[in-house]
Amino acid sequence: MTLDGRPIPVIIDCDTGVDDALALLFAVRHPGLDLRAITCVAGNTDVDGVVRNTLTVLEQAGAPEIPVARGAGRPLIEPSRSARHVHGDDGMGDLGLPAPRRTPADVDAVTLLRREILASPRPVTLIPTAPLTNIALLLRTHPEVTGNIERIVFMGGAVACGNATPVAEFNVWHDPEAAAILLTAGVPITMYGLDVFQRVVVPGADVRRLRASAEPGARLAGELLAHRPAAPDVTTDPEAGGIGDAGAVCAVVDPAGITTRLLPVEVSLAPGPTRGQTIVDRRPRPGEAELHSGARDPHLVDVALDVDVARFTELYLTTVDRA
Repeated sequence: MTLDGRPIPVIIDCDTGVDDALALLFAVRHPGLDLRAITCVAGNTDVDGVVRNTLTVLEQAGAPEIPVARGAGRPLIEPSRSARHVHGDDGMGDLGLPAPRRTPADVDAVTLLRREILASPRPVTLIPTAPLTNIALLLRTHPEVTGNIERIVFMGGAVACGNATPVAEFNVWHDPEAAAILLTAGVPITMYGLDVFQRVVVPGADVRRLRASAEPGARLAGELLAHRPAAPDVTTDPEAGGIGDAGAVCAVVDPAGITTRLLPVEVSLAPGPTRGQTIVDRRPRPGEAELHSGARDPHLVDVALDVDVARFTELYLTTVDRA
């Protein structure tokens, strides 16, 4: 909720995706969020699959009618590279869910983003949980939208280790140029990266309880969590499941659940092993590179460095269990 008790207007840009689906289930059920639109981009699977999966999640959750738009089918420069080895052939864990009856909006993602941002009576919070292609196209095509954007909270990047490469996180690595454009948005940005993303896990007992639920949305959350086991270095519970992207939405609802620092962030665009790395400067003072070559003009981002795991786990469970 906002300080005046009204729901926060949000738009999610996603590549649904097991954990994007977990994020959508949370967003449509939390009373503190006004989910105005969902836009889809290629990433975890192809963009048409992302649209299908998004509409399926909304149906299973019994969500109200929310406009869903198809966006970019590939990154700005490179070809699309899916993560089917993580999310299954259909991008949703191959759960065999029925095809959705809902249909997407008759406008493209950038058009829908512009329309909903400018039409909102209060500034919107954007929550990208995917490669940032749609957001980059929006910012370059319609820069006037930033006047009605409160904040961008994106799932992407990493301070320490990557997952697509040793140093690059998938969403940023998939379209590094788009991520670099995001940093020029001129609005407050929070980076919910792998450093916190991997830590919020639902215990196995709760996963089993959700899977046994008679309510379709809660049951889907359980099936998705079961498909997404937690990293072994986070928990020894073999049935625990990470909420992944949903943590970024939790951070919008409960920003006190993460610890952030305002830090300079750059995206490596060079070819080679560092491409897509988010370079987060945590040094207390300039180094020799700046002293000898002059300081660069870095973009300051609120970088999530820690997360209250128990707090976000409880927040997620109480929300998705809300029929």
